[in-house]
Amino acid sequence: MNEDQRLGRLGNTSKATENIKSTNDKSNKDYSMYFDFSKAKVISEEDHKKVIRIEGREISIYDQPDYKQGKRRGKEDIQVLRPDSLIPEDMKGIGSGKKFLIRTYGCQMNTHDSEHMAGLLLEMGFESTEETTEADVILLNTCAIRENAENKVFGEIGHLKTLKVERPELIVGVCGCMSQEENVVNRIMQKHQHIDLIFGTHNIHRLPELLRNALFGKEMVIEVWSKEGDIIENMPRSRQGKTLAWVNIMYGCDKFCTYCIVPYTRGKERSRLPEDIIAEVRDLARQGYKEITLLGQNVNAYGKDLVDRKYGLGDLMDEIHKIAIPRVRFTTSHPRDFDDHLISVLSKGGNLVEHIHLPVQHGNSEILKLMARKYTREQYMELAHKIKMAIPNASFTTDIIVGFPNETEEQFEETLSLIREIEFDSAFTYIYSPREGTPAAKMEDNVPMDVKKERLARLNALVNEISAKKNLEYQDQIVEVLVEGESKKNPEVLAGRTRTNRMINFKAPKSMIGQIVYVKVTEAKTWSLNGDLVEMAEVKGS
Repeated sequence: MNEDQRLGRLGNTSKATENIKSTNDKSNKDYSMYFDFSKAKVISEEDHKKVIRIEGREISIYDQPDYKQGKRRGKEDIQVLRPDSLIPEDMKGIGSGKKFLIRTYGCQMNTHDSEHMAGLLLEMGFESTEETTEADVILLNTCAIRENAENKVFGEIGHLKTLKVERPELIVGVCGCMSQEENVVNRIMQKHQHIDLIFGTHNIHRLPELLRNALFGKEMVIEVWSKEGDIIENMPRSRQGKTLAWVNIMYGCDKFCTYCIVPYTRGKERSRLPEDIIAEVRDLARQGYKEITLLGQNVNAYGKDLVDRKYGLGDLMDEIHKIAIPRVRFTTSHPRDFDDHLISVLSKGGNLVEHIHLPVQHGNSEILKLMARKYTREQYMELAHKIKMAIPNASFTTDIIVGFPNETEEQFEETLSLIREIEFDSAFTYIYSPREGTPAAKMEDNVPMDVKKERLARLNALVNEISAKKNLEYQDQIVEVLVEGESKKNPEVLAGRTRTNRMINFKAPKSMIGQIVYVKVTEAKTWSLNGDLVEMAEVKGS
């Protein structure tokens, strides 16, 4: 990434003109499936900005998503930037007396990103609110992993139109993974012109500048970097609560599974420096946080891109193992990068909890090859058994897709047999959903929906049967629980998680929230446990 890109001065602005011309020039990419460019008019062109007008709305385009750019994996150096402040002088205090609302969809990484956005907005003087009608700035931090996730976002975008009509001064922004998709941005330009701001996953730190443009320019502002940005340290953040904390250790994914949009929306793998991560974890321990989760799209590929040292996730976990923070988790793993050193470190226990989430996606080697998972059923089974031997008390969870193109009944049965053999404690199960721009989207989606639904039902029945059986093993046992808050179903009941990530509900004073306690399991259910408080036991650091 060059200096112009780092400063947000250079991007894919030429795509706007190309897209408009594409209706007359068939040699360019045809965007007509997304957008009717016949009504679009270029108003002005500057070095790194184009202004177009569509249906009366002017749109300032600084950068647009580009799948080809997102797929490239160049050798450009990724710099670590440590700005003293990300808030321009003229934006300090701009939010005084105003409120913001960030609605977050999707994974833990999006939650972490929303914490950064909230931190930036707070530094600009805004206050947080949970009430849509109170907000002066509303940001939808979106997820692109499945079609139903996108449908929810577009539904919310539609709902906000009435509010925008009633309050034209309201700023409505769309960000996150959906913003990295070409079809999404073009759909918003065409059909949702009440949106004021679109930015992606790589330029969150530029929110103050982009918000300024949206506030004072009165145009729809679009800046989506398709190429990943540098690593920005010292980003302000507003964490949710004082008990659990997300710690990002790397960004991006280079696996390019054929069904997955993430490598395009999150860019290439970039690792934070170990010293920055460890300093953040130490600071969280000093603040009294009880649990951290190390985050990455492919978290156990951590360190592979660090050019000046040989250092992986196992090395990082070994150092964090020595810090006085009671619980450490990590997500999400890829089986290809789960090495013996990491297994050895995790087997030390202590603050490294006994829960492994290891997505398998399918139980048939031919389907795994079509998915480009780069391992076979047998290799996954060997790894799973190796982890179970080293960490016998660990809970084991996974992700599974049914109805992938060409999946036969026999191949699906292999998924069921794998589940029976490994006995996952729980699983996130999904019907295959084609994501535009991925290789699998070009495959014939030839498994009928009724077959997909029937297979999902059978899969869930088996997963639930095993989950209930595994939970029954906890009956009358005393378990260590980190109390997270009130139960969603009953405010008189508290809820927390065991070290193996099982949810347990029990009655106790609300003063116990944020503490580590002992609970005796009195009832084991399929998806959760009930229990009675035994005693409080703060875990000391190792």
